[in-house]
Amino acid sequence: MSASSPPNTPFESVASPPIADQRPVAATLHGDTRIDEYAWFREKDNPEVLEHLRAENAYTDAMLAHLEPLREELFAEFKTRILETDLSVPTSKGPWDYFGRTVEGQQYGIHSRRPRGCEPDNATDQVLLDENLLADGHDFFALGTFEMSPDHGLLAYAFDTSGDEVYELHVRDLASNVDLNDVLAETGPGVVWATDNTTIFYTTLDDMMRPWQLWRHVLGTRQADDALVYQEDDDRFFLGLSTSATDQYLILSIASQVTAEIRVLTAGTPNGEWEVVMPRRQDIEYGVDHHVARDGTQRWFVLTNDGAENFRLAVADVAGTDLKPVLFLDGTEVTEAGAKLDAFDLFRNHVALYERYDAMERIRIVTLDDSGNPSGQRVLSHHDPVHSVWGTSNVEFDSPTIRFGYTSMTTPGSTYDEDLITGERTLRKQQPVLGGFDPTHYLSERLWAIADDGVQVPISLVRHRDTPLDGSAPGVLYGYGSYEISIDPTFSVMRLSLLDRGMVFAIAHVRGGGELGRRWYLDGKFLKKRNSFTDFIACARHLVAQKYVHVDKLAARGGSAGGLLMGVVTNLEPLFWNGIVAEVPFVDSLTTMLDDSLPLTEIEKEEWGNPNDPEFYSYMKSYAPFENVAPVDYPAMLVTAGLNDPRVSYFEPAKWVQRIRCRATGGGPVMLRTELGAGHGGPSGRYESWRDEAFTLAFLLHATRTPRQRQS
Repeated sequence: MSASSPPNTPFESVASPPIADQRPVAATLHGDTRIDEYAWFREKDNPEVLEHLRAENAYTDAMLAHLEPLREELFAEFKTRILETDLSVPTSKGPWDYFGRTVEGQQYGIHSRRPRGCEPDNATDQVLLDENLLADGHDFFALGTFEMSPDHGLLAYAFDTSGDEVYELHVRDLASNVDLNDVLAETGPGVVWATDNTTIFYTTLDDMMRPWQLWRHVLGTRQADDALVYQEDDDRFFLGLSTSATDQYLILSIASQVTAEIRVLTAGTPNGEWEVVMPRRQDIEYGVDHHVARDGTQRWFVLTNDGAENFRLAVADVAGTDLKPVLFLDGTEVTEAGAKLDAFDLFRNHVALYERYDAMERIRIVTLDDSGNPSGQRVLSHHDPVHSVWGTSNVEFDSPTIRFGYTSMTTPGSTYDEDLITGERTLRKQQPVLGGFDPTHYLSERLWAIADDGVQVPISLVRHRDTPLDGSAPGVLYGYGSYEISIDPTFSVMRLSLLDRGMVFAIAHVRGGGELGRRWYLDGKFLKKRNSFTDFIACARHLVAQKYVHVDKLAARGGSAGGLLMGVVTNLEPLFWNGIVAEVPFVDSLTTMLDDSLPLTEIEKEEWGNPNDPEFYSYMKSYAPFENVAPVDYPAMLVTAGLNDPRVSYFEPAKWVQRIRCRATGGGPVMLRTELGAGHGGPSGRYESWRDEAFTLAFLLHATRTPRQRQS
């Protein structure tokens, strides 16, 4: 561990924090009156709001200016470790191998193809799309749709240049490398092609940023003449598009947080009727894919929680909707008891099941006979005790191999192909890490903390092997814990800069996530949401008690719903943290959930509850970060926002920071950094993203080496 550390000096007040005018607005519900003194921050077009956000940025820059040398050092380390000019593993589809490329000095990727089976050769490589050219002149760029026509002659692609996740759709003729006149404005991110190679289906958004309408477009016609195929009027449901594994069906997913309905259309009949596979039933989720066995038997394979809390795999006749379990000859189901079935990939003679078992991901391969019935199975094995594994780029139904990604907190991201019959495994690529990286210099572990109610909460941890386990090390604990999203243990090149400076990095797999199955999620939502917060604090205390980190050198980090987690644990235990990073945090959650005019509010009620119900109102108010800011010392805090963020509005973190500043009795500083030209994900270019991460890591390194006074 030879990397330099930041100076062990406290944060200095080199600038006065911006203090905004308080313009109180009162709201009464269920006999309770709440005051919002910063409600005017919602006025995005108000020059005072933008002036205030710029002043916040200037304050943050001034307060952290002394860390500029460290930020530059970190950024240089990132560049020395990352192979800037690189190629992805090609994905074979039809007559082509498709791949991506990055070039040193360029912010964005380049998408190309070459004839199938050919060796890399610039003479045969065809550039399909250069994101750098599309991004030229824009402060922000994000590619959405990238969908090839069935005959591989046309490319439908869409992009966003503001960060608001509204896309502009184009179609490129790959023979001439010229875009057609078809330009579709204000679309959602997904597109599917009919097999006539001239019809595409796409979605558009409503005022709540919800994909709610499905449209059919014929190339060469005006968008104004497109046919509205389907409209979803229930605000809880979002539309999504995909193509079946066999390429014979187009699939429309209509899903809320807890309920789903699927409609399908044969890909060769674009003017036909989309048929419902199974009508929606509240709290029943399902997804389907189409299978054709070697003897011609056709079925829907269905992943559903109908009759199985942790989901099961079932089949239904293409012409019917009766679900039957996928069984072996002895009558046992293919899904193992205790495992959560997350997803599956279909092949002609195999099904790949993506499961979670004991807070770890795994892949189960089920062999199918010529009629499509299971005849055997095996679980893929891996060497790291704590790891992450997933299916990737399995786009050919008759492929003899499965491709999967693999990583751990000490193993760089790797792409493998495994023969579905023999089990022979081939490493196609491992993420190159330059600068003398040696994975044996780092150690990863799985720990278990005991929550307040006695439940064991998993922690994934990584450290440098030379970091002492004597309670002297600094550390950062990351958490999320919502929407059944799992924060799996993966490798990070940039994280090495923390580990090489003696910092311990840990992930708290708190309830509300999906790491331990559906029940783990259910026990961290609605009226059990507090479990997410107390689990996180229990994980932090466990790290201190087991001497992985020093009690005065621990920081916490989380974003979006994980930013809400940061807000709550900071209010609950303000003196426990030496630094907090809350990225685009959902901290004014109660106010947002009471405002149906804001994006996503209606669907969010299936995650957090409906505060129009007095019981939910009282419970949500008891933890909502903005509502519970107290007159105590707060830790040093770095809070981020995106002006164009459609998921967490910029004014939530802006209001929260102001209320903390006005109510806190000391501590800090509390700093806000708003991306004025981006959205939920921050800056878009890779170099800008690296600089953004260097900014955050420099803050964490400094915060965990800055002593603060503890009252108890």
